[in-house]
Amino acid sequence: MKKRKICVVINNRANYARIKSALISIKKNKKLELQIVLGSSAILDRYGSVSEIIKKDGFKINRTVYTLVEGENLLTMSKSTGISIMEFSTVFSELRPDMVIVIADRYETLAAAIAASYMNIILVHTQGGETTGSIDESVRHATTKLAHIHFPASLNSKKNIIRMGENPEKVFLVGCPSLDLIQKDKLSLDKKFKNRYANYGVGESEIDFEKPYIVVLQHPVTTEYKQIKRNINETIRAINKIDLQVIWLWPNVDAGSDIVSKRIRIFREEKKPLHIRWQKNYNPEDYLKLIYNSSCLVGNSSSAIREGAFLGIPAVNIGNRQITREHGNNVINVNYDSNKILYATKKQIKQKIFPKNNLFGNGNAGEKISKILSNIKLDIIKKSKY
Repeated sequence: MKKRKICVVINNRANYARIKSALISIKKNKKLELQIVLGSSAILDRYGSVSEIIKKDGFKINRTVYTLVEGENLLTMSKSTGISIMEFSTVFSELRPDMVIVIADRYETLAAAIAASYMNIILVHTQGGETTGSIDESVRHATTKLAHIHFPASLNSKKNIIRMGENPEKVFLVGCPSLDLIQKDKLSLDKKFKNRYANYGVGESEIDFEKPYIVVLQHPVTTEYKQIKRNINETIRAINKIDLQVIWLWPNVDAGSDIVSKRIRIFREEKKPLHIRWQKNYNPEDYLKLIYNSSCLVGNSSSAIREGAFLGIPAVNIGNRQITREHGNNVINVNYDSNKILYATKKQIKQKIFPKNNLFGNGNAGEKISKILSNIKLDIIKKSKY
């Protein structure tokens, strides 16, 4: 029997964490053939060399696509999207997949979706239907309207996709695949983890994992491009007053990333804080260990909402990037105000832990995705139901 070729597009570190369990299940499925295409920041060293992590995990990378225009501003982001459409079209023409899987809401996600759609390739979209605000939501919903098969992570997301006119028979509630990687008995910080990451990155002092720490991850918000400098400065002021150790992870590649990075570098060089260490990237399992054992997760990463809810991690969500995304009780929302950020962070640190919330699934999304893709009837004609 001919295997169905499933081409998965991975463009950044978060993409990989959010699809890894599905890759494992697809690879094991005798009815499916896995293809992996890497692009954007996933192949750049300054964002943590995600490609090397993927290779170490035993996956074959079928194609690497260079699409990122340097500059990380609104113009280069738009140009990168256009180049991505052309490059993904070429790759899909060469690999000839039966289905293309795109993840969430990146501009590269939309580019791959457009390329696959115009080439009459069945498009599969994970984590659609979520509301967040900003350009991410527009990209996510646009991708939903191009997709043939949908794998939302929450019940409300499933309802939103159906309300957008998508065929309910092609919308499958599976949960978030990143939760599949969570094994509570393997989330402690062992000696290997501590030795690997204590001195990883840059900073005046190494991290002592025997003592409390918080994790900060704040990405630029494209629709607030002119305010990015001010916004990140508010977070820097707040975090500089925190008494705990801080692990600050590098931002993504969206427009404004250079501004965020520059402000961080200036702060680091001028103040030389002893309690903060800046790091690039963790593999998915180690990242879960990192945040699970932290006292608080601060910034605007969706991991505070998805994995944070499932693990009960206290989190402070800053600004508008995730403001309308559904979340558990573990999250406090604040605006870009250093005093409010500081107050909320101190409050969450005292909280210690929240009850587990299954808002985004139970931890078996990857198997569900693989099984559905191996058996579903493939139909390139979309039949919307309004």
